[in-house]
Amino acid sequence: MAAQNGGGGGSDSGAAAVFINVYDLTPMNNYLYWFGLGIFHSGIEVHGMEYGFGAHEFPMSGVFEVEPKSCPGFVYRRSVRVGTTGMSRAEFRSFIQNLAGQYNGNAYHLISKNCNHFTDDVCKNLTGKSIPGWVNRLARVGSFFNYFLPKSIQASAVRHPPTHPACSDGDMDSRCSSAIGDSDDDELDQHLLPTATQCAV
Repeated sequence: MAAQNGGGGGSDSGAAAVFINVYDLTPMNNYLYWFGLGIFHSGIEVHGMEYGFGAHEFPMSGVFEVEPKSCPGFVYRRSVRVGTTGMSRAEFRSFIQNLAGQYNGNAYHLISKNCNHFTDDVCKNLTGKSIPGWVNRLARVGSFFNYFLPKSIQASAVRHPPTHPACSDGDMDSRCSSAIGDSDDDELDQHLLPTATQCAV
């Protein structure tokens, strides 16, 4: 969907501000950040909610939504306003559900397909702009830098386990629909987005 720009607030039919919310993945960022480096998680905030991408072992979307600036397990660092979008809330919802199908949790890769790649993809579609370069510099430096990362970062991707059982590609019945808001797990204050093929909306 083409980027649409506008001005103003975030009503259902009007333009909405778009923010990148950045989180620290390691305390080392307190030092690395001042040199334009760091190991970050990011999410994109639009129409009052934040959207991110995380890893799990199932062939279903790893895209999730949370309250802005409150992604569980990470330390919020800062927000960057990147522009506005002319997509209404309904148009954005349709867009993000379609995009979610391209970001399965089992396809997450720290260097080639991470949370910051997802945020950049959404940002370009909404505003025509990329996220700030320092947010995903780790991935651009690539596998060389990965050698120097702490083992805890190397071994585990940014994880956001699904709240529903695994689904095969041909098994899209009610057991596999990850509808937003139907989790009873109070400790998991996030919800995987259903993809367009998983919802009858």
